[in-house]
Amino acid sequence: MDNELLPLFPLEIVLLPEEPLPLHIFEERYKTMIGDCLRAKAAGEDQQEFGVVLLKGQAVSPVGCTARIVNLTRQYEDGRMDILTVGKRRFELLLTNEERPYLRGAVDYFEDEDPDAPSDEAAELAITRFRDAMRKLRHSADMPVHLPRPYRYLSFRIAAALPLDLEFKQQLLTLRSEADRLALVQRALDILLNQLDRMQESQKKAGGNGHAR
Repeated sequence: MDNELLPLFPLEIVLLPEEPLPLHIFEERYKTMIGDCLRAKAAGEDQQEFGVVLLKGQAVSPVGCTARIVNLTRQYEDGRMDILTVGKRRFELLLTNEERPYLRGAVDYFEDEDPDAPSDEAAELAITRFRDAMRKLRHSADMPVHLPRPYRYLSFRIAAALPLDLEFKQQLLTLRSEADRLALVQRALDILLNQLDRMQESQKKAGGNGHAR
């Protein structure tokens, strides 16, 4: 049972599958946790991943995503670490265990109930809107945006790059249908593009006459 418990890292973020997440590790308990994961990785053992769960006040969300360490980018003399991780598997948290310095949990991993990728039409529409949003956010008309196939987790890849609130990203994490997630992301993109257009129009008016409504 002990080896089946997943190390947990409660943070005020939502990690999505395939999303890169750089972390600076400075608390003693998390130095220990990451050290355990790195040793497991070096030995090719289990427990190489840890779970990122959204921290809300003193409570953790019941659905999270595991993070796998891609590399240790910097080791400090005092034991602090900079690491690069990537989101991997979603899970439901069943119970927590505090026998070690860091929190661990018994979890149930889950996948989508409909594993098929979205239709090409739905995917292309979402990618077009995403490309428009990113170019407006970065103020670059020719900014390259690459979202290669397969499109199985397209919703996660798009959402990870957008300024979306935590509740929205947590909702995406819990949904077990890519079609449902992509529909939500497309609506969020529509709202974001509308906001960006209004902001751009307001800035034009301000630049033209010194006043903006």
